[in-house]
Amino acid sequence: MRLVKTLPFLLSLSAALGSASAWALPTDRDQPIRIQADNAHLDDKKGVATYTGDVIITQGSMMIKGNTVTITRADSGDIDVVTSVGNLAYFEQQQSADKPDKMKGWAVTIQYQSQKELVVLTDRAKVENEGNTTEGEKIVYNTKSQVATAGRGSNVTTPRQRIDMVIQPKKKAE
Repeated sequence: MRLVKTLPFLLSLSAALGSASAWALPTDRDQPIRIQADNAHLDDKKGVATYTGDVIITQGSMMIKGNTVTITRADSGDIDVVTSVGNLAYFEQQQSADKPDKMKGWAVTIQYQSQKELVVLTDRAKVENEGNTTEGEKIVYNTKSQVATAGRGSNVTTPRQRIDMVIQPKKKAE
């Protein structure tokens, strides 16, 4: 009986994580979502699911890892925010079918804000894609506009005065 009550929440989770695939492989959204954790606590009334203990969430080429992953649902029933916390939390996703390299991100906190279409990496944040890297206290990526900003964050455990980027030269076609 408990599964019947949580089924709408789990289906909403599936839809929201699928929409996060807008910047990745189009087939990711059609793949099943697998959540592995030591413990799970689902609160349907508050619209919050918390997974703890070496959490791994996968869907197609996307993977999220953390010590704790919390998923909150908006009043509409859609997923609002997915927050992964760890030392360090991890995110990866393949960007296109013709490029097997995956975009990878690490931070103490990685938050996907579904309604705002933002991925926010805070505290010891690092993003790596095709040999290019960006490191800073906070990195914010807008999945719709595909615009990233990096800079200072608040309440970070490891302050950085500046961002650090490495941009690889483009390879010339032969």
